[in-house]
Amino acid sequence: METPLFVGEQIHGLIPQRPPIVMVDTLYSATETEAETGLHILEDNVFVEDGRLREPGLIEHVAQSAAAFAGYGTFRQGLPPKLGFIGEIKQFRISRLPLAGEDLRTNLQILGEAAGITLLSASTVSGDELLATCRMKIFIKED
Repeated sequence: METPLFVGEQIHGLIPQRPPIVMVDTLYSATETEAETGLHILEDNVFVEDGRLREPGLIEHVAQSAAAFAGYGTFRQGLPPKLGFIGEIKQFRISRLPLAGEDLRTNLQILGEAAGITLLSASTVSGDELLATCRMKIFIKED
C-alpha cells in the first residue's frame, strides 16, 4: 500500500481553494513531470447532482489536481502555493460521470511549460475504468 504525500486537510497547504470548493483530497505521487491525485466524492459535494459528480466538478478536480502538483513544487522550495487559472480546456472527453462514494484517481503529465503557462494532459479513473481525459492550459499568477 502506497503512502500518499499529502492527504485530507494537508492538501490545503498546496492549493489556494478552501471548502466547500476543494476538489482534490490526496496527492499520491509527484515527479518533475508527472503527478497522481485523488478525490473521494462525498454526497454533499457542491458539484454532485442526482448522485453523480457533474461535468464542472470533473473539470475543477483536474484543475485542482494541477494546482496541487504545482503547489507541491513550491512547497518543496519552502514557498506558499500560487494562484492559477484555467486558460484552456481541449479534448475533454467523459465516458461516465462518477457516483457519489466513488474514489477518483487522476494522472497528470506536463507536456510543456513557458512564460507561466503549463500545458498538461490528464486522465481520471475510478478503479480500472477510465472516466475522463483532457488537455488543459493553466496560467500561474506570479507575485
